[in-house]
Amino acid sequence: MNIEERTRQPNAMFPMHPKMDEQLAQAFSANEDEEEKHIQKVQNAFLYYGPYACQRLKRSMDYLNSLSGEDQHMLSKYRAHLTCVRTCIDRNQAVIREILRERVLYPDPDGSPSNPTSDRWEFDEPPPHVRHGDMDQSIALDDADVEPLKILKAQSTLKLIARDWSTDGALEREQSYKPIIDCILEYFKPSDYELKEIKILVPGAGLGRLTYELACLGYSCEGNEFSYFMLIASNFVLNLCDYENKYVLYPWVHQYVNNLRREDQVAAVRFPDICPLKNPPKGHFEIAAGDFLEVYKTPHTYNCVATCFFIDCANNVIDFIRTIYKILVPGGIWVNLGPLLYHYSDVSGQNSIEPTFEDLCIIMESIGFVIESSRTGIRTKYAQNPSSMKQSEYQSLFWVCRKPDPFEEQRGKRKASREPHDLIVRADTDEEEEEERERAKQEQEQEEEEQKLAEAEINNETEMQDLAQPT
Repeated sequence: MNIEERTRQPNAMFPMHPKMDEQLAQAFSANEDEEEKHIQKVQNAFLYYGPYACQRLKRSMDYLNSLSGEDQHMLSKYRAHLTCVRTCIDRNQAVIREILRERVLYPDPDGSPSNPTSDRWEFDEPPPHVRHGDMDQSIALDDADVEPLKILKAQSTLKLIARDWSTDGALEREQSYKPIIDCILEYFKPSDYELKEIKILVPGAGLGRLTYELACLGYSCEGNEFSYFMLIASNFVLNLCDYENKYVLYPWVHQYVNNLRREDQVAAVRFPDICPLKNPPKGHFEIAAGDFLEVYKTPHTYNCVATCFFIDCANNVIDFIRTIYKILVPGGIWVNLGPLLYHYSDVSGQNSIEPTFEDLCIIMESIGFVIESSRTGIRTKYAQNPSSMKQSEYQSLFWVCRKPDPFEEQRGKRKASREPHDLIVRADTDEEEEEERERAKQEQEQEEEEQKLAEAEINNETEMQDLAQPT
C-alpha cells in the first residue's frame, strides 16, 4: 500500500498520515529509491536506539569495575542504579518496536508492513564502531547504515512524546500552546464563526498535539511536518494508541549528569494522556508530510497559520514569511510563538541568515503584514527534564500578524515599516504586483479626494467668517 492509498483509508477516524498532495506524491515517486533509503535510515536509528544507549552505559560500568574494591563498595547503590538504567533502556526499545510495528511510511515490497521484531532487528550486543561522541560523522553500522546523529534524534523523539502526550508535559504545553490557542479563540470566536469553516495550518506540527487541540475545538486544522522521526511517532500516538496511558517511557534515562536523585534519571512517563482514537476531534484534522515551502504554494487558502518553535528552522526565514503571507486569505492572521535559535546557523555545509526580532518586524511589514500585537520575554521550556539540576529556558517571542484585506482596510491603519520597503526584495507574482499597483492607485485617489474635501471645507469656513463680520 503506498502513501497516498494509506491516507484514504475509510475506516480511520481521521486521515491516516502522512498525507501528500498529488504534486508532492509525484515528486516522491520520482525519487522513491532515495526517499526509501532515507526512511530506512530513520527507522534503523529507532531500532539501534537500545544498542547505542547501552554502549554509553557500558562505559560507566567498565570504569566502575576498574575501581578499587573500597570504591566499588561505596558505589554499590550506584551499581544497582546502572542496572536499573539498562532495564529502562530495554523498555524504551520495546516501546520503539511498538511504534514501528506498522511501517506507515515504508512498507515492504510485497505490500505488507514489515515486522520490526523479526530476527534481523534483534540485537544481543551493541553494534560495533559506535561512540557516544560521534556527533558529526556518518558511520555505517553493520548492514543497517545507522548514523549516530540520527540515533540521538531518536532519543530526542522520546522526550518530545513526553512533552506533547503526557501529563508531565502539561506545563510546557501551557507555556507554548495556550497563548496560540487563546489568541485564535479570541480572533475567531465560536459565537461569531462557523468553526469548521475556519481553516488553520500548523507548520512544523511535530507530534501533532497543537494541531489536535485546535481541531478538538472545532476548527478545520491541518498540520505539516517534514521530519520522519516526528511522522513515525505521531502516527503511532494518533492512529495506533487505543487507550490513555497505555505505554511507559523513560525519556531522561540518557541524562547521566545533573541528577539530584538516582530516581530522577529513571523517572517514568506514561502516554498518551489523551487517546485521539477514543476522543476524535470535532473539526477536520489531518497531517501533511513534506517540506513546507514545497507543499504550500496555493494562495489565499488558510484563515490562520499557527507556528510554534518553527520559523527559525529555515535557511532563509524570509522564505517562510513570504509563503505564510501568500497562503493566508485577506484578513487572515499568523500567530507565532518561539525563539530565534536558527537551526542552520553554524552548521557545516548549510547557508543561514539570522535576523533579529527587530529585523523580522521590518521584513514582516515589508512583505505586507500588519503587526497587530507582539510580546517578548515569554518564558518557555522545550523538552526539559523537570527534575534536572540544569534548566534551560527561552525568552520567546509572541506575535499576531494580519494579512490586510484591501476591501476592508481603512486608510492609514497599516503601520509604516522602520525602513523603506524597497530595502526588502519581494518575490511577488505578476498578479500580486498588479494588485499592489491597483491598491496604491486607489489610496492615491482617495488621498486626493480627501485633500479636495479638506480644501473645500477651509473655503467654506472662510466664507462663513466673512459673512459673520459686521458691516
